[in-house]
Amino acid sequence: MYLHSKLENKNNFFRKIKDIDFVLFISILLLGLVSLATIYSTDGGEILFHTKSHFTKFLIFTILMLIISFINIRFWFSIGYFSYLVIIVMLIWTINFGITVSGSQRWIDLYFINIQPSELMKIFIILCLAKFFHRKRLENINSFYSVIISLIIIFLPMSLVIIQPDLGTSLLISISGIIVLWFAGLNHKYFFYSFLISILSLPFIISFLKPYQKLRVLTFLNPDRDPLGAGYQIIQSKIAVGSGGLFGKGFLKGTQSYLEFLPEKHTDFIFTLFSEEFGFIGSVLLLCLYALIIYRIIRIGAISRSYFAKLYCYSFSVSMFIYIVINMSMVLGLLPIVGSPLPIMSYGGSSMLATMIGFGIVMSAKIHSNQSIA
Repeated sequence: MYLHSKLENKNNFFRKIKDIDFVLFISILLLGLVSLATIYSTDGGEILFHTKSHFTKFLIFTILMLIISFINIRFWFSIGYFSYLVIIVMLIWTINFGITVSGSQRWIDLYFINIQPSELMKIFIILCLAKFFHRKRLENINSFYSVIISLIIIFLPMSLVIIQPDLGTSLLISISGIIVLWFAGLNHKYFFYSFLISILSLPFIISFLKPYQKLRVLTFLNPDRDPLGAGYQIIQSKIAVGSGGLFGKGFLKGTQSYLEFLPEKHTDFIFTLFSEEFGFIGSVLLLCLYALIIYRIIRIGAISRSYFAKLYCYSFSVSMFIYIVINMSMVLGLLPIVGSPLPIMSYGGSSMLATMIGFGIVMSAKIHSNQSIA
């Protein structure tokens, strides 16, 4: 009996490996290698702190992603509310006891790693809302109760992140939540009214912005008003992207980056360095890689039996698309600087951890795509 059980578990394990979406998995690994090469370039072509740290985190989080993928999708459904509440507690803890960097209190010191709970909330708000709408019929989705509860789920973490203060991440969290509402089938009139209210209340919102946030908006509108101060980063970023031309200057040959014209190039502005070294062609290929990853996530959602898995995969794929668009628009000067990392590419443990957890749940949906959730 014991031997039979052991054999069955072994067969089950190999069956799970066989059911992995290898196109998605290899695409993620390839994106990780591209990001590692780019971070290596930011370290001046030497294996320094950022390169070592990025490689270690990617390796650990890839293993974590695989572990998550082998866990039944029903488990991720079951902890949808609990995981959301855990991140809420972490956000409250961050406000009171978190680490302050550059005037913002966003991180929790876990000794071996500093965690930014707001990054994790981008994933777990999708998980929570996907569970909330899983059993609801279309008529119940548009009920007063459903709308109010879903708005509370979105605006509670959004408010806690604004307090840190981190307006950019709070907006990204709300966008992730709103995307779930869209796919769940919420009446379009609610989106129209929300958009209208947002536009009308814009002057009121601006009056509450902190001085540095107002400066970012003014810099976006006219970077040349302070070319050596607030506008320096975005001006140098656009110069670097433009100087890359069609084929780029070549790996480890980016002058804007190597001559230190571009500060913080390893974080949110990583695409600037990549574009300078690999040019327009390299940038298009990177976008194609992202497009392939997003396509595979949508495809997994399409073949999943459970509505929860479908809702999660569709929402996560569109959220990822929006994060990519916002980051690239930001470094090209098409949007104000909001502190939005480029998934996997940007240096940062919390952002990568959240993205890899997201990928892990998607791969879990693929491996267990034949399972329905009551």
